[in-house]
Amino acid sequence: MKDKKQSQYRTPLKAVDFFCGGGGMSCGMQMAGIDVLAGIDYEKACKETYEANIGENKFIHADVFNLKAQELEKQLNLQKNDDNLILIGCSPCQFWSIINTDKSKSTKSKSLLMEFERFVKYFKPGYVVVENVPGVLRKKKESGLEKFIEWLEGKGYKVHFEVHNTNDYGVPQNRKRFTLVANRISGEKVFPKKGEGEKLVVRDVIGTHNKFAKIKAGTKDKTEFLHSVPNISDITLRRLKKVKKDGGNRMGFANDPELQLKCFIGRDSSFKDTFGRLWWDRPSPTITTKFFSVSNGRFVHPEENRALSLREGAVLQSFPIDYKFYGSSHSAIARQIGNAVPPEYAKRIGQAIIRSHNNGKF
Repeated sequence: MKDKKQSQYRTPLKAVDFFCGGGGMSCGMQMAGIDVLAGIDYEKACKETYEANIGENKFIHADVFNLKAQELEKQLNLQKNDDNLILIGCSPCQFWSIINTDKSKSTKSKSLLMEFERFVKYFKPGYVVVENVPGVLRKKKESGLEKFIEWLEGKGYKVHFEVHNTNDYGVPQNRKRFTLVANRISGEKVFPKKGEGEKLVVRDVIGTHNKFAKIKAGTKDKTEFLHSVPNISDITLRRLKKVKKDGGNRMGFANDPELQLKCFIGRDSSFKDTFGRLWWDRPSPTITTKFFSVSNGRFVHPEENRALSLREGAVLQSFPIDYKFYGSSHSAIARQIGNAVPPEYAKRIGQAIIRSHNNGKF
């Protein structure tokens, strides 16, 4: 993977990244050659990670519900109707996710797209980027997406919106995401270009051949590489030893009365990915915030009897190998990784905008 700091292109384009988290989208935009002015997020825990990678003093700790466009305008010296400005909104998306979780805790997040829309209407930038779960498109009226698109088109923006699988765009992971790119500079719709040739798979980024040493569950890597993984119980280890290497699942221990989980007795067809191993020669499943847990999905290493390490989850998300992560706990760092926009996908979006801005040339 290329070093995030080695941008191949230079452009006058600049971006403000709302809901920036640990910097996945900002990292990809920088790799494309776009100047990221700032990242904005309510989670102050992301600040150290963001500024260690994207740049000092570029993190704005703010609740978008309370942030005024005029304040941001003054702080970043922004101008209205700036053809070179990109506003990016990748809001937390738990409320619109298809995953069956308690939505009461994320009710506030359902309005974040509309809050982002306030800034777009105020600044009327050259470009707008939105990335979210596919659920915002399925419920485009409830999420506010339908009216937002209507407003953009009414102001002369050409709007591309579609659900993309990031594996088509250089990410070694099956991750379906809603993506909107609005452009008022040219008369064309802008969208990321799919990769040519074979798609990346797990083998391309992890394993000993990629300098990931074999480790056991419970390993704590105190270096910045963070090849760390939580410990597991003895019975969990016994279960994993029975899960077939390279794509096996919990059916490997389903007929062992000592190891079978009570919740799965008589339910062999349910939640088969639990305790499942990744396949070497397939993309990984979606890297969630719980990718470090063997019981939360298909997150077991293809061969080793443990879950994915923090760094393995990060490279499967397409973060550069030297990207620095900081957090108060293993789960806090995993949350930054799992919630991120894959940087390689973000780079492809940035490159598409540059290409359009420069009339098809870099």
